Amino acid sequence: MSFLRSAFIRVNVRALSVRVATPKYQVATPAAVSIYRRAYSTKVQETDEEFDARWLSYFNREDIDAWELKKGLNELYGHDVVPEPVIVVAMLKAAKRLNDVAMAIRILEAVKEKAAGNQTIYTYIMDGVKPTLDELGIGTPEELGLA
Repeated sequence: MSFLRSAFIRVNVRALSVRVATPKYQVATPAAVSIYRRAYSTKVQETDEEFDARWLSYFNREDIDAWELKKGLNELYGHDVVPEPVIVVAMLKAAKRLNDVAMAIRILEAVKEKAAGNQTIYTYIMDGVKPTLDELGIGTPEELGLA
């Protein structure tokens, strides 16, 4: 119903509009009503393994800079998923390559936020990330008093 209403309004607005250079003896005619067709995406859905591989290759790049790291983090956290521990490890190592410890702490805080209070998910991720945190010399948000 709203489509018909918007098409009706669109036609009426076009019918009422008058061209500036129109002589007095010509009448502006309404534009033809165009039928809109929904363009559904034909993109194939990405599997979980392909999703993980894409983000691993993104964060494991040696030439990643701070802007690309932040862009990747924003895009990844825009998805409705909690990243796997291997992806979090790749993010932390990218932050360490850039010598950005503050970004590594923000990554851990964002993981806790994405877990949305589900302690089981957060514990699973932190158990997978803990050896890397020890290797990099980064404490957990709880150890740093940020939780």
